[in-house]
Amino acid sequence: MAANVESMFYVRETPWHGLGVRVNEAPDSYEALKLAGLDWSVLQEPIYADGECIPGYKANVRSSDRRVLGVVTDRYKVVQNEEAFAFTDALLGEGVRYETAGSLQDGKKVWVLARMPREFVMEGEHFSPYLVFSNTHDGSGAIRVAVTPIRVVCNNTLNLALVTAKRSWSAIHTANVQDKMEEAKNTLLMADRYMTGLGREFENLRHISLTDAKVKEYIEVLLPCEDNSTPHQKKNIRRLRDDMRSRYYDAPDLSGVGNNAYRFINAVSDFATHAEPIRRTRNYKENLFSRTIDGNPLIDRAYQLVQAA
Repeated sequence: MAANVESMFYVRETPWHGLGVRVNEAPDSYEALKLAGLDWSVLQEPIYADGECIPGYKANVRSSDRRVLGVVTDRYKVVQNEEAFAFTDALLGEGVRYETAGSLQDGKKVWVLARMPREFVMEGEHFSPYLVFSNTHDGSGAIRVAVTPIRVVCNNTLNLALVTAKRSWSAIHTANVQDKMEEAKNTLLMADRYMTGLGREFENLRHISLTDAKVKEYIEVLLPCEDNSTPHQKKNIRRLRDDMRSRYYDAPDLSGVGNNAYRFINAVSDFATHAEPIRRTRNYKENLFSRTIDGNPLIDRAYQLVQAA
């Protein structure tokens, strides 16, 4: 488990980000809070210096162990963990089920990930959309929600940055944040809009033919080798390029797709989701999971390249 992951659960099979504690069945919200280690609340308490209260600021304190999660202004409104689960509870009636939830950085960041009830078939392939809800208790970020499609056959994330539909939404911690969360819920219930747009884009990508020379060029752009690189660095880049090239030409699930942009995007997605990095950092898996919300810059860059073809 990554160093910054404090607590987490997942359902049945290890998820693509490889984090958590396995459970057999997707829990309800009450059980999910306990399994994820999120059954605590955030208390806001005054801050003192030299015996005097500092005006305009408060400390966010975790109720379970009195750990200070962050210092915030008086305007900051806490969204409790149970409120985050209540947010997705509103969707559970539509068939959504919790797949994973957890805490990062000693409780400073928390998330909920739920699988949406409908599976999409696009270009003959099955995609499962997931809803991710992320929140911070240290004042560093906003409430974030996002839709992340997973290509079922290979468990790859394919949340492209579409012009036609948003993949994520955010709101700051202010007095009307509950209203904004309601707006976000309504938006996410329209996740079909993003998935529909994604399906159209996949169709467009299939019609963009790629020569072997163009594939080689794109791989070199995505995995550049600087002129002043050491022999060891050059060797590592060649290994990564060979890995990405193999995922384009040799992946069995792409054998019937044709030599086109859709195949290339899937190869890059497979590389970005599953390839072993040159150096595995302590928070590697945490960073991989965070891209379920922000999107993977390597996949987005590949998407930009093929669009400009």
